[in-house]
Formats: sequence, C-alpha cells, structure tokens
Amino acid sequence: MKVDIGGRKPIVDIEDGIENTTSGPAVVFNVNPDSAARAGFGVDDLGVVATAIMEGEPAIQPVIINERPYTLRVRYPAANRTSLEAMSNTMLVNSNGSTSTLGSLTAIAEAPGQTEVLRENLQRDANVTARLEGIDLGTGIAAVQKTVADLKLPPAIRVEYGGAYQEQQRSFRDLVTVLVLAVVLIFLVLLFEFRAFSAPIAILSSAVLSTSGVFFALLITRTEFNVSSFMGLIMVVGIVAKNGILLLDANQKYRAAGMPVEDAMIQAGRRRLRPIVMTALAAVAGMLPLALALGAGSQMLQPLAIAVIGGILISMVLSLIITPAIQYYLTRS
Repeated sequence: MKVDIGGRKPIVDIEDGIENTTSGPAVVFNVNPDSAARAGFGVDDLGVVATAIMEGEPAIQPVIINERPYTLRVRYPAANRTSLEAMSNTMLVNSNGSTSTLGSLTAIAEAPGQTEVLRENLQRDANVTARLEGIDLGTGIAAVQKTVADLKLPPAIRVEYGGAYQEQQRSFRDLVTVLVLAVVLIFLVLLFEFRAFSAPIAILSSAVLSTSGVFFALLITRTEFNVSSFMGLIMVVGIVAKNGILLLDANQKYRAAGMPVEDAMIQAGRRRLRPIVMTALAAVAGMLPLALALGAGSQMLQPLAIAVIGGILISMVLSLIITPAIQYYLTRS
C-alpha cells in the first residue's frame, strides 16, 4: 500500500503485518551430554556459551553510573557468529584448562523462519504499521483511509485504526464530555446567580459562538486542532462567560434603578466596555509568549494558547453584541 499526497509520500516505514511476524531463521544448539561430560563441560555451561555467542550473557554485577544501575551483556566477537562454521570452531576452555570446540560438543543447525499467525476473537489479525513524516496526524489518517477505501476490500476484512489515532479519538470523546459538563455547570451557576433563564442563555450563546474564534485562529496560524487546542476551547467557554456576568450584572442594577430595558442595556455596555476589553487584553498578553513558542517545552501547549487568544479576541465583540441582544429579546416584554 502506497499513500500519495500532492506528489509526496509522507507515510514511511510501512510494515505490512505479515513479514514482520516472521520469526527466525533460528540457530539450534543440540548438546551431546556424553561428549560434553568427557570434555569437562556441563549442559548448562554450553547453554551459557550459546547465549553469549548469539545475544550476550548478562553480567552478574551491573555497572553503576550516576547512582543508576545498568546491566551489561558479555558477548563473543561478531566473527564467532558470522556462520555456522564459525560458531562450530569457537574454542572453549573448561575449568581444568582443557580446550574443545563448540562443534565437537554440540550439533549446530539452522531452522527456517516460521510465520506467526496472530488471532483475536478467532479472527486473523495483521497489524500494519507506519510512520508519518512532514504531515499532521489528521491529514495522514484521512489519506490512509482514502487509500484503503480505494482497495475495495471484501466485507470479510475489517479495518481498525489504532496507535496514536486511536488515542487521539479517545481523548476527543472524553473532552467532548468535559465540554458538555462545563456548559451545564456554567448554566447552573448562572441560573443560581441571576434566578432567571434569560441571562444564562444569553451568556452561554455568546460563549459558544466565541469558539468560532478558536477555529479561525488555528486556521490562520495553520495549527492543527488537537487535544491541546481542544482544552483551550473549553477554557474559552469559561473565560467568556465572565464577560457576560459583568455586563448583565450592570444591566440588572440599571433596571433596578428604574431605567428602561433598552437604555439599561446600552448603559451597561458603556459601563462594562473598559473592564471587558482590559481583562481580555491582559489574558491575551499572558498567553502571547506561549503562543509564540518561547521557552523550552512551549511547543506542546502552543495550540492551547493560540486557541485561547482567538476565542478571547472575538469574545470582546460578541460579549458586547450577542449577549445584550439575546438578553433584550428575551426580557423586552
């Protein structure tokens, strides 16, 4: 399977799930107990030698570096495992000083590789793996899904996407739940504060519409929408709700003073314009170094900062237009 995007091939190191499940070839050492005993070697001794030739034998004591233990493996030189003949000619010395070759004590043979068949729930399972290069996860997965769809696979074959994509989708589902809970909790808090449904509806309408600034900021900065930016979107909903509280609280005071509905709303907007703008600009200024990826590790949270800045900037307009308009429409009678 080859994936092509704009003349480039960003999906690299593709493993088909069949060849990488082939084990072997294997080298088999069959010890002759009688020959080993006459030469002064035990069967376990020859097993240690075989392990030391092929993959190395762990040392008894680890090496301590910076108060951390590291296990060493003692391994024969590469020349001793280049071929079966080289292994057979490996010279061994017993505790008495007598010497023998490994081939005189064991029969060394090479077993062909065996294809491992993986099954899950009695169904054949083949894991196709790859790596993305110079492309984001969403675009890469979309290209892979299109390529797989073009293969016209039979209905008996089921394709599931795992790895980083599966973890991302699970995180998105969890964050959607968090977003819904955040909106519900904000609505309940506003309902207890204003003791009416009009104010929570007006404030949350502006907060939800302010999330459009999140996507606009990510679009113009060419930043992908990931888990970090999703967290920024949730933060925007809570931050923007604060602007609506300031505005409608002032509106209630002017209404209580006997002002008409329209005049009270206009006066509240004039009164709260400066606090809303100043707090929004202060939040943007605080997020700006993170959005510019200044400092070590800031790239991880850069999408969050960009999302928050975009949502806050557009909320300055929406909080002073959408929230008063909806509140006036719901309470004009």
